[in-house]
Amino acid sequence: MGSALIYIDGEFFPKEQAKISVYDHGVLYGDGIYEGIRAYAGSVFQLSEHLDRLYRSARSIRLAIPVEKPDMVDLVLETLRRNELRDAYIRLIVTRGVGPISPDPRTCPRASIIIITEPLDPVHGADATTRGLRAVIVSTRRDAIDATSHEIKSLNYMNSLLARMEATVAGADEAIVLDPRGFVCESPICNLFIVQGERLATPAVSSGILHGITRSHVMTLGREMGMAVEERDITPYELINADEVFLTGTHAEIVPVVMINGIAIGSGAVGAHTGALIQSYQRITRDPRYGIGIDQ
Repeated sequence: MGSALIYIDGEFFPKEQAKISVYDHGVLYGDGIYEGIRAYAGSVFQLSEHLDRLYRSARSIRLAIPVEKPDMVDLVLETLRRNELRDAYIRLIVTRGVGPISPDPRTCPRASIIIITEPLDPVHGADATTRGLRAVIVSTRRDAIDATSHEIKSLNYMNSLLARMEATVAGADEAIVLDPRGFVCESPICNLFIVQGERLATPAVSSGILHGITRSHVMTLGREMGMAVEERDITPYELINADEVFLTGTHAEIVPVVMINGIAIGSGAVGAHTGALIQSYQRITRDPRYGIGIDQ
């Protein structure tokens, strides 16, 4: 196979030729939304759920997507087929489109759609599930829910970038961000869970977290394992003293956190509950009942 093909507004371009206008408001103002999706063994995991979230994000910012959901499914599958990919990371982007230098969204007559597919490892590395991550609680706070809400999966990633850079300077693998009240929120790109005994807890959506699709699956898997699952406020003290901590996300999957602020979490190794959840999650990602077949 030659160069990867990128879908942009009705055409497929070789990766080296895939370009958008410098007047696209996604470039000028970060005005747009996206979804990160994964394909496993010839099936796009939770594609319908990802598209539902994409269209909810669009509605929240009054962005008219010029393609209906069934047609968007076809576009994602066709991009995978043209790139001969059966296991892949998919980045589906919708920008406000081309317009003049003005922050008024009404000046953009039509949104742009971009679909990128690549055979990428999980974002923290293929070995992250066995080695675990070292994290730090950063000073950068999540934006308030009545500000730039992270419930919308938008192209505006500055808050997350600042947090990630702070973690890098501290020599950590990942950042943990607090909400404006000082409660644990999430990482720059992942939802967060703690395990205490047989209880599994994750910050509530009132903290301004992303409504994570992997997060939802983990809560279901935890209940199936007999754990009590809670959505609630979590203090930094509870986080540091948890038996286990892990992060979840489509690109990250499930990844353990074994140290926070230089303090070992639990035994300092991947916990038993986290390991069991990783195995259960890996099984469902490869179950075609949870996705849409690329060759359908």
